[in-house]
Amino acid sequence: MRKSPGLAVMSNPNDRGVTPPVTPGAGDEPLPAPGAFDAHTHMDIMGLPVDGVLAAARAAGIGRVVNVGCDLPSSRWSVSCAAEYPDVYAAVAIHPNETAPLDSSRDLVLTTVAELAASPKVVAIGETGLDYYRDWSPRDVQRSWFRAHIELARRTGKALMIHDREAHADVLAILAEYAPWRPYSVIFHCFSGDADMARACAEAGYVMSFAGNVTFKNAGPLREAARVAPPELILAETDAPYLTPVPHRGKPNSPAMTAHTVRFLAALKNLDLADFCARLQATGTRVFAW
Repeated sequence: MRKSPGLAVMSNPNDRGVTPPVTPGAGDEPLPAPGAFDAHTHMDIMGLPVDGVLAAARAAGIGRVVNVGCDLPSSRWSVSCAAEYPDVYAAVAIHPNETAPLDSSRDLVLTTVAELAASPKVVAIGETGLDYYRDWSPRDVQRSWFRAHIELARRTGKALMIHDREAHADVLAILAEYAPWRPYSVIFHCFSGDADMARACAEAGYVMSFAGNVTFKNAGPLREAARVAPPELILAETDAPYLTPVPHRGKPNSPAMTAHTVRFLAALKNLDLADFCARLQATGTRVFAW
């Protein structure tokens, strides 16, 4: 077995101090060819050997994962993991909740993020954006860092991976400042908008990545958003180890469980599962250029 960076447990800016015990989840039944991928995950937070996590994902028909940084340690971890494992790719950034403590050293931190972004297996700048739910960083600070990440994504030609929590209007307004956007270059991670938001994103050509919460019983508006989102602008993700999809809700999430979300989305949109997997793969190639 290879030396695995997955034994480290990093901090999560969405749930400070919470590191749940996890075991690799199963997709229960593998997806049909060509399978799918996990567009956004945090294996560093899972604290498990990466070999086992990836093996479980492959058994479920999930062939690739994008491990996403939220701060410098997790961004470095993501780059290191991607360099070691052929099926792992990375995204690097400072999460909006982490911006305030780093604001006094912003230039230095962003220079380091840019250096990490130069790695050939970094496919996105993210997760970056705005979080008005937790408000751990002042909103003006968040907006400033978001614009800086946008400029980095533009300079590097990498996709922009957005964290948008209760900040839809401001996120869309800031993105509009930089319009026009290259097709398939903006991803709304863990899309949380309603049908009107999905229509606005589709009109702008933004990609909407749906996580396991779209399967939750109380997620009616999110399901309506998924219904109106064009299939070619949809991705599926876990945000593992969080947002575990039904039927495993309440258990720790893992990349393998992307398969449940993929199946749910295909059924919701009345699409053939294998055809939907092929669409996801085509969109992933356009977004991440792998």
